[in-house]
Amino acid sequence: PIIFETHGAFEVGKGYVVREGSDIAIIATGTMTAEALKAYDLLKEEGIEAKIIHMPTIKPLDEELVREVAEETGRIITCEEHSVIGGLGDAVAMAIAKKPVPMIRIGVNDVFGESGKARELMEKYGLTAENIVARAKELIEK
Repeated sequence: PIIFETHGAFEVGKGYVVREGSDIAIIATGTMTAEALKAYDLLKEEGIEAKIIHMPTIKPLDEELVREVAEETGRIITCEEHSVIGGLGDAVAMAIAKKPVPMIRIGVNDVFGESGKARELMEKYGLTAENIVARAKELIEK
C-alpha cells in the first residue's frame, strides 16, 4: 500500500505521523505499518481515533515523537514483525520510562522462528490488523 503521498527525503532517526487521532497511538515499523493503517480504518468504523506513527528506524529512535504521542494519547501499541524482545516495543518503553503510559507490544513472542507463507505466519503470530484492533480496544477499556 501507499503510505506516503509525497516523496520527501528519508531522515535516519525520524518517525512520521501518517494518520491523526487522539484515542491511542499505534507505532509501527516495516510491513506492520500497512497492518496499522488497516487497523486505523477498522477502529475508525467503531468511533476510535488512532494516531498512526511509521517508525522506519529503531536505533536511533525518534524519542521526542514517542514521548509527544504518549502524552497526547495516553496509550501506545507498538507493532513489529520482530521479536518483542529488544525491538521497537522495548525501545519505545525505554523512551517513555520516566512518564509511562499503558502500552502493549505486538510482535513475535520469545519462540523459535518458523518458515512458511508470509500471511500464514503473520496470522499465527497475531501480526494482523484484526489483532491490533482487538488489543487497542483492550487497552482503551482498561
